[in-house]
This record gives sequence, structure tokens and C-alpha cells, in this order.
Amino acid sequence: MAKLNEALAGAFTDMAEGLVSGQFGRKLRIGLTLTDSEHGEQELIRAAEMAARQNADIEPVLIGDVAEAPFELHPASSLHECHQVMEKLLDEGKIDGCVTLHYGFPLGVSTVGKVVTPAGGKEMIIATTTGTSDTQRNIAMVKNTLAGVALAKASGIKKPTVGILNIDGAAVVERALRKLMDNGYELSFTESSRADGGALMRGNDLLRGTPDVMVADSLTGNLMMKIFSAYTTGGSYEAQGYGYGPGIGEEAERLIGIISRASGAPVIAGAMRLIADAAAGDLLKVYSGELKAARDAGLNDILQELKPKAVAEKATETVKAPPEKITDSDIGGIDILDIETARDVLWGKQIFARTGMGCTGPIVMVAKEDLEKAREVLIAAEFIA
Repeated sequence: MAKLNEALAGAFTDMAEGLVSGQFGRKLRIGLTLTDSEHGEQELIRAAEMAARQNADIEPVLIGDVAEAPFELHPASSLHECHQVMEKLLDEGKIDGCVTLHYGFPLGVSTVGKVVTPAGGKEMIIATTTGTSDTQRNIAMVKNTLAGVALAKASGIKKPTVGILNIDGAAVVERALRKLMDNGYELSFTESSRADGGALMRGNDLLRGTPDVMVADSLTGNLMMKIFSAYTTGGSYEAQGYGYGPGIGEEAERLIGIISRASGAPVIAGAMRLIADAAAGDLLKVYSGELKAARDAGLNDILQELKPKAVAEKATETVKAPPEKITDSDIGGIDILDIETARDVLWGKQIFARTGMGCTGPIVMVAKEDLEKAREVLIAAEFIA
């Protein structure tokens, strides 16, 4: 009886708190790493305070090296340590998602961000903004479409509209997506706001936020994110939007969202909101559903058709990976088309390496003790200067 009374008292307390805050049920615990921002740790703490004040359903959890913090704090002295703590908290289910920067996603995982357009204050998802879904651009953009649609649906948009930014390869991507649609995959193209319409989006559509999901390659999407976030500040401080978004792809196992070193408190707070929405909407499960539906509609065959003939016919030599190590250092400056070959060259020299994507492009991740030797090997093989 005592336990029942205690449970009832707790339930009434939760209900009373819900009536005051407007929030019922468990809060979403969203992590935030505090290291390596160009604006300092206090800007990140201010962002967490904004997120908690503006969103009754978010409970910030901080990861970093500060003496005092207004929320639960997990110590970590470097960004690498922050990422280790973050991954442990996610794997143990102690946080629902996390916002960080300069995180090396594996090849095949890209981030999907969200901006607020200047013309009418419309929210627009940009797929994708960092990382790479595939080394072939057109194939990557088809995959980016699925990721963008998944984030839109997880965020509460039941039937998101899609537009393809009119860049190189856009028409090829549109044809591939229409084949998927003809085979039964559900997708809703929007129409350009320009008089001639069509699913290919112009710069006007970027500013107006014509589609719910704007599809592009990651480098173009990254450029758009920076412009939308910092066009009012001169570029040094990202003041608007929701950050570069969660990493989405077949190999994404954790809900991790990205900000940049230039992101200010308003964007970081927005990024925490976006990750909370993704957690509440079970984003990774939604993406798996979209991927399955697309594969049922012939995705694999359609992507095979998009491969350049030389690539499709090339027989790749299998290189056995050396024993795994903790990869806590990275090397950038390698072209995306060469990134897997560069990894294989390192494997051939018995240097364990992983491929990934940093904030500025493709990276090879290696153990700290192998860093100098790996650089020497990649310079000798002319992958980096």
C-alpha cells in the first residue's frame, strides 16, 4: 500500500508539473559537447540554457571540461574524449541524442540540416550538409533524398515535398527518383516557384523555401547552410537555423547532430531542438523504413545504372584490414573519389585506418601513434601534398 501511495503521489506531482510547464511525460535528454567552439565554452552553455528555457521537453546533458555547469555534466578534456563519453552515453541509453562538432561519420553517412529561409521565415530541410552518402555524386543525391524525407517525416511532416537543387547532375537524379516513383516508392515532388515550374529548384526557391526538402550534394549543402546561418552577421557567427543536422545512413547507429565551430547559441539551441525532434520521431527507424521501401522499388538496380561504366566494371582488389585500433587522429585533404583507395593503401602498409567525413571534407582516421607514418605513406602515394 505504501508503494502504491508513493507511486500515486509521484504521478500527481508529474501531472502538476505538466500543467505548469505544458510538458507531460519524460523529457528528452539531449547531450551537448563543450569543446572546440570558436566562441568558447560559455557560448555553448548559453545555448543549452536557451534550449531548456525554450523547450519544456528538453533536458540538456553537458560533456566537457568546465568548473561549473547549470546541468548534468560529464567530464572530458578534449574533443576526442567528449566523443568517447558521448558514444558511451548514447550506447547506454543515458541520453537520447547529442549535438557536437567535427565528428567523423563513416563513409555512407551524411548529415541533414534545417534552415529558416529569409523570404517568409519558412523552415526548409537541406539534404545533405556534411559527410557523404556515396563517392559518386548522382548516387549520393538519390540517397540524400531518402535521408531528407526521413528527417522530415520524423519531424512531423507526414508527406514532405521534395525539390532538387539545379546543380550538375540534377536532371539525372530526377530521372532516377521518378523511376523509383514509377516502381511504387512514395515521393512528392514540388514545383519551382518560377513560371516554368518543374522539380529542379532555382536560387529563388532556395530563398523562398519552396520544398520541404531541398536535395543537393553535401559540399553545396554545406555552403548553403553557412550562408543561411550567417548571412546577417558577416560570416563569423552563425545566428539562425537548426544546425547541420543528424547523421543519417545505413551505417548510422547513434543519433548525433552536427554544429560548426562558428555556430552561435541560437543555432546550437536549434540543433538541440532538431535532435530532440529526431529522437521523438525515431529517425533512424524511419530512415530504415524509407530505405527498405526504396529497395523494394528497385533502388539498387537504379543506383547501379547511375555508376560510370568504368567504375561499374572495375574489379577491385580486396585488401585485408590489419588489426583494429582506436582511431583518434585524422588526415584530411584527400579527394572523395580517392578516399577508399587511400585507406586500402594504408591497410597494405599494415596501418589500420577508417574512412570518414569531417567538417571540411573527407578524412582518413588513424591511431595517434600511426599518424606520422600514415602521412608519409599518403604523401608518397600522392594522395596528399
